Amino acid sequence: MSARDWIDKDFYRELGVSSDAGDAEIKKVYRKLARELHPDANPGNADAETRFKAVSEAYGVLGDPEKRKQYDEARKMFGSGGFRPGGGGGFDFGDMFGQPGSQSGSFGGGGGFTDMLGNLFNRRGGGSATRPRRGADVETEVRIDFLEAVKGATVPLRLSSPSTCDTCHGSGARPGTLPKTCGTCGGAGLVSRSQGAFAFSEPCRDCRGTGRLIDDPCSDCGGDGVSTKTRTLTVRIPAGVEDDQRIRLAGQGEPGSQGAAAGDLYVRVHVTPHRVFGRSGNDLTLKVPVTFPELALGTTLTVPTLDSPVSLRVAAGTVSGRVLRVRGKGVAKRDGQVGDLLVTLQVSVPSTMDDKTKAALTAYAEAIAEHDPRPELTAMVAKARES
Repeated sequence: MSARDWIDKDFYRELGVSSDAGDAEIKKVYRKLARELHPDANPGNADAETRFKAVSEAYGVLGDPEKRKQYDEARKMFGSGGFRPGGGGGFDFGDMFGQPGSQSGSFGGGGGFTDMLGNLFNRRGGGSATRPRRGADVETEVRIDFLEAVKGATVPLRLSSPSTCDTCHGSGARPGTLPKTCGTCGGAGLVSRSQGAFAFSEPCRDCRGTGRLIDDPCSDCGGDGVSTKTRTLTVRIPAGVEDDQRIRLAGQGEPGSQGAAAGDLYVRVHVTPHRVFGRSGNDLTLKVPVTFPELALGTTLTVPTLDSPVSLRVAAGTVSGRVLRVRGKGVAKRDGQVGDLLVTLQVSVPSTMDDKTKAALTAYAEAIAEHDPRPELTAMVAKARES
């Protein structure tokens, strides 16, 4: 993208966020829009595909702290109306260099303004505008079930994202032809001119700041060197991955320019909860309903694990809510650490009872009538009545 294009576009408006939005808010909004506008969710919808590309382009700048800083500096310097050399709205070079009493001396001589533009657009003073640049990182999401997260899995991932054009291999020119160096700027992407005692530079209008001219553009990518493609990747989800964890796939992001390395692909994993087991770090959790006699008299329970059932001894007099630990039956991670299974015992109270059950419970209540399970509370109630 040329310097002029970069300044003219309002990436904040494209994402629908304010210019002071935090990184987390920008990421959240982008992920929501990307899901809604993704070509897979809108087959045949050209408008949605165009918006998806625009939103991805905006996040490629605002999602990168260094690029966002440069973009904000450029907008502040040139004004929200865009880059307009010679007036007509936005930043006016005539005001800066041609009006009496202007403070242009702070930019004068020796290419001071040139250096400023060079810093903003990753160039140094009249350096090359076509310096190789690493591709942007890309983030996508995948959902797996609980057991896949614990044991690990291999899942296919279908992506529609910018990629190097297969026809021109990224050159932007029709196969058999090559881009040529812009004769106006000599490939620098910037042209300099003098006004009085001052010299300043602006993006070359002929090549739009790219330093190259393509007389015969590629018919598939229109000269951009990049096209949107759908590809399928096989992603290995490691054992023990947690919900909302990100997995990095090096070199699977957007292609770099001028032969530079591609960005990375980050896969955010969402785990569907299990209907029986829960998880706390490397430990699995399990709630097991028990009867009062089982806790009072003691028993041996058979409880499930992710592998095979195990026997669990419950001592007589165990209280409800007690957590028993089954070692080595939790989540095993790649570093060799293995968690435990934490079993919480909960007394199950029947919602309905037949006459025989009621009679048995009544007899039990009479047998323990002298045993007060709440001595401290009983004493407090009695004291309150006396006062």
